[in-house]
Amino acid sequence: MIIIRLDRVLADRKMRLNDLAAKVGISNVNLSYLKTGKVRAVRFSTLDAICKALDCQPGDILEYVEDEEEGC
Repeated sequence: MIIIRLDRVLADRKMRLNDLAAKVGISNVNLSYLKTGKVRAVRFSTLDAICKALDCQPGDILEYVEDEEEGC
């Protein structure tokens, strides 16, 4: 499963979600959905804009962890 670590990167950069939304040009609501993992997909152009605004790599925001259920 892919986990969104946007909240951690925002905290590291001392940036608020509203400020990032303004820099990226997407709504605060959509960015909040992304931050909480309530989305099933993210456009590369959105990911590019977020990485540019936060001066980070996609791997700083997205993390892969193996599903616990698969091991049972």
